Amino acid sequence: MTCRGTCHCGAVTLELADTPHEICDCNCSVCHRLGALWSYHSPANVRIEGELVGYQTGENVLTFWHCPQCGCTTHWSAVDPAKDRMGVNMRLFAPELLAGLSVYSYDGRAA
Repeated sequence: MTCRGTCHCGAVTLELADTPHEICDCNCSVCHRLGALWSYHSPANVRIEGELVGYQTGENVLTFWHCPQCGCTTHWSAVDPAKDRMGVNMRLFAPELLAGLSVYSYDGRAA
C-alpha cells in the first residue's frame, strides 16, 4: 500500500512504495532535537517532490533535508551515493498510520 505524507505547508510531498512495519525513535543529538520518528527505505522506494534544503552533519555522513517554507524535516540521505538507505520522517504522515506501527528505540547517543 502506498503511503503519502507532506510537510506542514504542503510544498513537499513524500510517497512510500510500502507501509513500514516499524519506526525508529533515535536519541542522537540531531534526532533528539528534530523529534522525528524514522522509517528506513531504499531511495528507489521513496518519491519526494518539492524544493528542499539540506544540512550535513559535522561528520558529513548524512544530509538532513527540510522544506524551505515551513522548516519541516522530511528525510535524511547518505552523503555516499553507494549507501542504499535513507530515513523518512514518519511524523509527516497521518497519525492513523503511525498508530498501527511499532516503535523501537535506538541509542544513537551511544553509537
